[in-house]
Amino acid sequence: MSEITTHVLDTSRGSPAAGFQVGLQLKSGDAWKTLGSGRTDGNGRCRGLLGENQLEAGTYRLLFNAGDYYRELGVETFYSEIPIVFEVANPETHYHVPLLINPFGYSTYRGS
Repeated sequence: MSEITTHVLDTSRGSPAAGFQVGLQLKSGDAWKTLGSGRTDGNGRCRGLLGENQLEAGTYRLLFNAGDYYRELGVETFYSEIPIVFEVANPETHYHVPLLINPFGYSTYRGS
């Protein structure tokens, strides 16, 4: 099944970021339509963000709630929310978008 998945790794702790809140949206005109949300599992992975929706070509946004994650750990962070906007050109393909996070920086890439 074609889908969008993510994996969050906390590089400051050297471990997966479990319990990290993630949302998925699809751009519709000038607005964003929420498709689903979830929390990362014990391995930092989040699947099923599309819910009952079918993957279609378009502009998508993953929203990562870094503020709540680090607040729950009692750690100061610079980023409260991290948006990653990307294009889905081929809806037959799986899109994996990992996030590497620390309290004062982050990085992402197209995974497999």
